Amino acid sequence: MLKKYIMMGLILSTFSLTANSGFEYSGVMVTTTTADKQQKNYVVKRNIPAICKKIPINNEMLWTGNYANEKVPQACKSTYVHTKGKLLPIQLDADLETYGELEVLAFLKEMQQNKKLLLVDSRKEEWFKYRTIPGAVNMPFHYFKYRDEYEFYFEYALKHLGVFIQKDGEYDFSNAKTLVLFCNGPWCSQSPAMIYALLEIGYPAEKLKWYRGGMQDWLGAGMTSTRD
Repeated sequence: MLKKYIMMGLILSTFSLTANSGFEYSGVMVTTTTADKQQKNYVVKRNIPAICKKIPINNEMLWTGNYANEKVPQACKSTYVHTKGKLLPIQLDADLETYGELEVLAFLKEMQQNKKLLLVDSRKEEWFKYRTIPGAVNMPFHYFKYRDEYEFYFEYALKHLGVFIQKDGEYDFSNAKTLVLFCNGPWCSQSPAMIYALLEIGYPAEKLKWYRGGMQDWLGAGMTSTRD
């Protein structure tokens, strides 16, 4: 019976993404608050310039940036960070899901109607202000990893996550939000540091999702950012 329910869950999950298989191009409307406290609307999608769709892919073009002895148009290039950090495993915890771009996009779509969902950019503020995923809120990882040093910021962030500290010092997670956390890329340790800190205080693992690819994979896939 358990196997049956697991299979049903997998089928339903697959169906959910399959039903939205075109929305990476049609996009998801997201309203977010900018650094200067203004409301701004974004259509979050894959942004592929028309000229790029006309260029066939081969090894020379894809890996060196050259094609038929000619440079690939600037609009068709992406910047890839490949010399930083240490690559992280695909799964941080047995009970914690790892997301890709389509799962993040589906989460963003549902988040517009469900206030119990939150996309969290765990990088420091200057990185967040420079560029992030539309709809994400900034909660720097060090407020959680070094929570004793940043007690005020840590407790303020917890309230935004729906977590409350009881009189006996225990954490109340009964209204905790479901989070998707990300940072700079699959080599970036900031979102894992925040996830581990949340797990340490007892945050339910099933309410934590990790977008391992982070900003590197997001931009590499041509997805909308706040700097587009």
